[in-house]
Amino acid sequence: MLSSLKIRGKVFYWGTRTYLMGILNVTPDSFSDGGQYYHQEAALRQAEKLIEAGADILDIGGESTRPFAQPVPEDEELRRVIPVIEAVRERFPEMPISVDTYKARVAEEALSAGADIINDVSALRFDARMAEVVRRWRPPVVLMHMKGTPQTMQIDPRYEDLLGEIKEFLRERAETVRSLGVPPEKIILDPGIGFGKRFEHNLALLREVSTFKELGYPLLYGPSRKAFLGEILGKEARERDIGTVAVAVFLALAGVDIIRVHNVAWCREALKVIERLKD
Repeated sequence: MLSSLKIRGKVFYWGTRTYLMGILNVTPDSFSDGGQYYHQEAALRQAEKLIEAGADILDIGGESTRPFAQPVPEDEELRRVIPVIEAVRERFPEMPISVDTYKARVAEEALSAGADIINDVSALRFDARMAEVVRRWRPPVVLMHMKGTPQTMQIDPRYEDLLGEIKEFLRERAETVRSLGVPPEKIILDPGIGFGKRFEHNLALLREVSTFKELGYPLLYGPSRKAFLGEILGKEARERDIGTVAVAVFLALAGVDIIRVHNVAWCREALKVIERLKD
């Protein structure tokens, strides 16, 4: 059993319950809520809404990594996220904050501004300087599997051994981060739903949580409003919250530690019921 992890005023007891990471996209082009929270006041109102709804972590990102999204210049990403992180930290001093970035300079300035966690969709591969940031700060780190880049990941993704390849990738990246001085309870693994995965790949990753739990690290899944739900439901991204709740319940019952979602309120209610039934 992994030990607990304390971030500011919150203790995460890994393996005991499922926590919710609320998504705050400070971008004009996110696939499901692009532009809604692009301005600081709107972002701060949404942060307050997510926290009041029961988010355990607030994940703030300034670059969309949806399929075929173009990279955002470093200075622009900083302009988007740093004021929001500072404002959220000032208003909610005990709230754990994650910064969703693969850029070392953005990660370091976000940590300086009050962020606690680095959520890197590249698992520290896209920016060689990220390793030094992690070595210096030793923050909790989310390592995600992605095949290719956001620009290429959905162009005919193929695997010879889906589960084996992703499991080995996550194992290797976790070992790399441990070599930088980060303890295992601070290393969170994400199989990367929708990142270089076909419909059937995503379903397999959802069904086979136990394969990744064998690695011995906290697990994060990000199914919220993703395209596989659109294929099942025939609905646009903003209409996929009920489907997301269903997946969140499925993952909670499978023992996933953190689920990254847009609609925290609905998922929190569902997980409360699950927790009571399990007790």
